[in-house]
Amino acid sequence: MSDKIYRVNMSNLSFKIEDVPQDWMGLGGRGLTSTIVAAEVDPECHPLGPNNKMVFAPGLLSGTSAANSGRNSLGAKSPLTGGIKESNVGGTIAGVMAKLGVKALIIEGMPEDDSTFYHIHVTKEHIEIERVPELVGKDNYFVLDSMLEKYDKKVAVMSIGRPGEMKMLISNISVKDPKGKLRSHGRGGLGAVMGSKKIKCITVDAEKFNEASASIVDMEKFKAASKVFTKALKDNPISGEGLPAFGTNVLVNIINEAGGLPTRNFRSGYSDNAENICGETMAENIKARGGSTTHGCHAGCVIQCSQTYNDKEGKYLTSGFEYEMIWAFGANLGIRDLDQIAKIDALMDDLGLDAIETGVTLGLAVDAGLIEFGDGDRAYEILKYEVSKGTHLGRIIGSGAGNLGKLYGLVRVPVVKNQSIPAYEPRAIKGQGVTYVTTPMGADHTAGYAVATNILNSGGHVDPLKKEGQVELARNLQIASAAVDSTGMCIFVAFPALDEPACLPALIDMINARFGTTLSIDDVMNLGKTILKTEHEFNLNAGLTKHDDRIPEFMKYEALPPHNVTWDFTNEEIDAFWDF
Repeated sequence: MSDKIYRVNMSNLSFKIEDVPQDWMGLGGRGLTSTIVAAEVDPECHPLGPNNKMVFAPGLLSGTSAANSGRNSLGAKSPLTGGIKESNVGGTIAGVMAKLGVKALIIEGMPEDDSTFYHIHVTKEHIEIERVPELVGKDNYFVLDSMLEKYDKKVAVMSIGRPGEMKMLISNISVKDPKGKLRSHGRGGLGAVMGSKKIKCITVDAEKFNEASASIVDMEKFKAASKVFTKALKDNPISGEGLPAFGTNVLVNIINEAGGLPTRNFRSGYSDNAENICGETMAENIKARGGSTTHGCHAGCVIQCSQTYNDKEGKYLTSGFEYEMIWAFGANLGIRDLDQIAKIDALMDDLGLDAIETGVTLGLAVDAGLIEFGDGDRAYEILKYEVSKGTHLGRIIGSGAGNLGKLYGLVRVPVVKNQSIPAYEPRAIKGQGVTYVTTPMGADHTAGYAVATNILNSGGHVDPLKKEGQVELARNLQIASAAVDSTGMCIFVAFPALDEPACLPALIDMINARFGTTLSIDDVMNLGKTILKTEHEFNLNAGLTKHDDRIPEFMKYEALPPHNVTWDFTNEEIDAFWDF
């Protein structure tokens, strides 16, 4: 079965199924979405207008038995950053799309009649587009339950909540996971793009799931490489032990001890609240309450860093309770009760909100006098009764940290390219800071995870407090990440890939076995370079310049406790990132 491009035109509610252009044949995931966005989207278009496009694409290994290959990429012009965006997610969507032969799903245009929303249903070589007024004004779990009732348990579902309908910049796109809960295309305000196209939900029908499979040219070679790759993931102390035991939240204590945990709107790198919200405390709660400390966000995951978190009565509260969410509301906003953060997490899943953008915005809202540090009840109320209903306050919070800062005349605004800085302080983990300012995605920790080498000593060690070697580190990691994001692999394969010599060759062997190619490590790294340069060129044509590759000014003159460090890179040192 050959892969196809599925294309939906929302302007006339039509679809086409096309052959894959030769130039796109060797691409998947981020490599494909960024290539299509760069080729078909006018960089100067309004991201919420008719000329922006949404491109969904599974990775090159998605749909196969390769461990941790179930990530799906979404590309578009971001309404938050004004530049190109790729956001990838676990869940069930990537595997189903790959097995049905959907190389990419491209959605373009917007309906002239904007009085309602639509449901797009993708099946084998067919797409249905129907009005769904009954889903308007509903949130993600209502939509998910409706789709599962309408079809069957194997239908992959992507949807937006009310903030996405209102085109808020903190809105995301939620994706059904294997347990029927939600994951997110979280960053860049892409829920607003889906809302602008009047799409409430997208389903991909798995009716032919058992008949179809991602084709593999050399199965024996694939199996042999897959065995080596899986062993590398399981043997690594981070991907094989730390993450399965405590989830991504294992990082709270590690980053806090390193002095890099942004606290109280980036005023310190150390939080006295860490013990209340750390992964060890979370794991104790989960075990005592009958939850689950491990499960995968997509089929085939062997790291299993996700979990099910119950309340004190043993009833389900939330899942996929990640480090960034717990940091944003625990350390940065100062909420000391992990259960209260979990309750907010569940609400945000239902509404479809980016945990990082929302949490940083609320942390900044303290400086605006809208909330106090540690006031979890107020945070919950703002999201449930203001953001969800689009009140004036809800719209302000829903516009993200950068816009809130402008509206209130604030100076300490932790954003790069208008996107909130994630859970690693750039002054204390300088390699991560270089990634924040140079990636075309806006402040994004996954674009080049320098924490691995700065803090966790994967692939060597570069002193996080000194600037020497950080630009080179961030460049190499971003190139590698762009390539890995094209395979459908999750970010955490980076740990064994950096430390275990057999891991990365095994990953490339699986790609070669699947497609009958003879790619080398250099070929894959060159792919990463091409992707980065394509994305950078799009941003330049969209009007972004090197002056957007800058850290917030307050981080240059405000020393960060406990190490009392500032951002000390010159502009010339940062601009040298692109010398490759």
